[in-house]
Amino acid sequence: MKEALVSVIIPTYNSEATVLTSIHSVLNQTYQHLEIILVDDCSNDGTVALVKNLKNTRIRVYELSKNSGAATARNKGLEEVRGRFIAFLDSDDVWHPKKLALQMAFMKNKQIGFSFTSYERIVDHKNKNVVQVPSRMAYHDLLKNTIINCSTVIIDRQIVSEVRMPDLRTRQDTATWLSILKRGNHAYGLNIVLAEYNIRKDSLSAEKGKMAVQTWKMYRTQEKLSYWYAAFCFSFYAYNAIRKRVTNKR
Repeated sequence: MKEALVSVIIPTYNSEATVLTSIHSVLNQTYQHLEIILVDDCSNDGTVALVKNLKNTRIRVYELSKNSGAATARNKGLEEVRGRFIAFLDSDDVWHPKKLALQMAFMKNKQIGFSFTSYERIVDHKNKNVVQVPSRMAYHDLLKNTIINCSTVIIDRQIVSEVRMPDLRTRQDTATWLSILKRGNHAYGLNIVLAEYNIRKDSLSAEKGKMAVQTWKMYRTQEKLSYWYAAFCFSFYAYNAIRKRVTNKR
């Protein structure tokens, strides 16, 4: 039986230093029935030229006319996908070679529509720790633990419909997963490290504060949680955010 097509959405913005490594980690998958939809968010470096020079028929490049953020770029990608399955990869992250094969087999065996995996968190190319994931998450679980990494997600469009990211500059991916889970779906975790999530050291402290603020805003404005339930969820979020940074260090 022919393998199902996986559409991989990669948003880029000034990503010339990392984008080819990310793309090759997709093209070198053992699971080969895939396409890449790369959406450039108005880069002013050589990102687009580098990708177009690959001249690979499995890669389609779309360029936004103005810088609009990752949510808009990913939504453009969602409009252009041809596959039954949607996967996401950020332009500075990397997949392990068997990522798609193992995750697709996991989804097929379990008959599930939304999966994610464990990953390695890498700061400044050297400080590493493994983030292990739970076997299943429902809406209220994700509110308290934003552990689903966008670059590990695969969604089956025949099971999960209406995948679209809200117009948020940050936390748009978590808000998307919440909207899917809120409709009664569950997200299933494959506890195998299949991706590398790369973070620049100089952006780490800013990321912590920004993500905390945006998480609170997401609770109150996007999810419309009461103040007290938002505070309750935020306390778990803060605890789990610290755990992600310090557990299983290498």
